[in-house]
Amino acid sequence: MRDYGRVTSPRSNPNPDTDEGVDTESDAPAVVESALDDDAQRRERARLYPRVTSFRSRRGALTAAQQANWERLWPLMGRDVSDSEVIDPAAWFGRTAPLILEIGSGTGTSTAAMAAVEPDHDVIAVEVYRPGIAQLLGAIGRGDLENIRVVRGDAVIVLKNMLTPASLTGVRVFFPDPWPKARHHKRRLLQPSTIELIAGVLMDGGALHIATDHAEYAESIAEVLAAQTLLVPTDKSVPFSTERPVTKFEGRAAVEGRPVTEFVLTRVPR
Repeated sequence: MRDYGRVTSPRSNPNPDTDEGVDTESDAPAVVESALDDDAQRRERARLYPRVTSFRSRRGALTAAQQANWERLWPLMGRDVSDSEVIDPAAWFGRTAPLILEIGSGTGTSTAAMAAVEPDHDVIAVEVYRPGIAQLLGAIGRGDLENIRVVRGDAVIVLKNMLTPASLTGVRVFFPDPWPKARHHKRRLLQPSTIELIAGVLMDGGALHIATDHAEYAESIAEVLAAQTLLVPTDKSVPFSTERPVTKFEGRAAVEGRPVTEFVLTRVPR
């Protein structure tokens, strides 16, 4: 079904036993995120980011392998969010290429897989969860992926301050936190103000690709997108791949009967 650029399609994980989100290096024990202390996570986020943000806080210690990944690759591949620093993609990547921003890369399973099949595209992944970033750095190292860089922090600040207008070929937002309680809906990432920011950094003809497995959030996103005119739905191909690998997270959603709703929209000419 397609409506306002929306595609609802249940997808199953072809390899449900794959531990998506777990560092597969032999000396790295599995990190089970569901076992993390939610209260400790909230306290850590309140300490680091005292203002209201559009993401849920998570806290976790790095394994020895993740720490090694961090020490070796973060200085080269990563930087913290900044209110004043503007990213120079050509200098950071050492080349000029179509640029994609992925908001909320998590443990980077999709990020690494999609970057590997699109070596001619550069990807800036934005994430707040340090162990997740460390796992992505591990995937970058194992796959010799030179086309990924990482920013740690709030994606809204990245959109506002760290990117130049019309500099992106694409923006990906996969499974953003739905903030299901009504009193928390104001914290959802995909609101009119954020969509306007995304449209501002997309070049003419660039595309926004969204995926969510939360039905009510999908309806909310559809309403937000229908109320603006800078991004329009499309059934045509866009200048980057919209094929996503099925992660363990998405496979679990399919088992639980939560189909994935996707939106693909392009930036209208200025």
